[in-house]
Amino acid sequence: MRVLLVEDHARLALTVATGLRRLGMAVDVAFDGNEALAKTAITEYDVVVLDRDLPGIHGDEVCRRLIAEERDCRVLMLTAAGAVEDRVDGLRLGADDYLSKPFDASELVARIQALARRARPRTAPTLSHGDLTLDGARRVVSRRGSPLALNPKEFAVLEELLIARGAVVSPEELLERVWDEHADPFTNAVKTTVSRLRAKLGDPPVIETVAKAGYRIGG
Repeated sequence: MRVLLVEDHARLALTVATGLRRLGMAVDVAFDGNEALAKTAITEYDVVVLDRDLPGIHGDEVCRRLIAEERDCRVLMLTAAGAVEDRVDGLRLGADDYLSKPFDASELVARIQALARRARPRTAPTLSHGDLTLDGARRVVSRRGSPLALNPKEFAVLEELLIARGAVVSPEELLERVWDEHADPFTNAVKTTVSRLRAKLGDPPVIETVAKAGYRIGG
């Protein structure tokens, strides 16, 4: 899942981003409206977490532009104001959801995950292939009924491959959707993560390598 967090309070932004990354999300951060629009112009996000009171271009205007440009991302607006009128105003702008500050971290995560599922309408909360099951809501992967201990990146890579339903997913696509903007495009992180994932999934193999193309769920 690729998330853009737009928040001008640097300490809060970096703290929230770190927490989301620990859950396996690929998170980019923007500190003002101009930077937010620059990032959304070049990267496809599942969810944009957008503070309403931003310097530069106001959050309301950022939301308007994202809707006008028909981006596929879902928008979760954050604001220090908790009045009903403010929530209604945010939703009228085209935001998909609204959360008042201060917020509980678990609620933020739950709302992001819910919006991401809406961004991918055909994606079920539970994905499976043969005896392999991934529960996105509970963050649990099991094979033959036994839970597997996957780290956040391994979980996210497996989720992307299962979502593809047998279609080939290139290393570049995995790098873009599972890692964030700081990932080195020449890194072997994808290959290393897939290798570890294969070992944890065990036999018979589930992930196939398609020469010069990428990986897919097979078998």
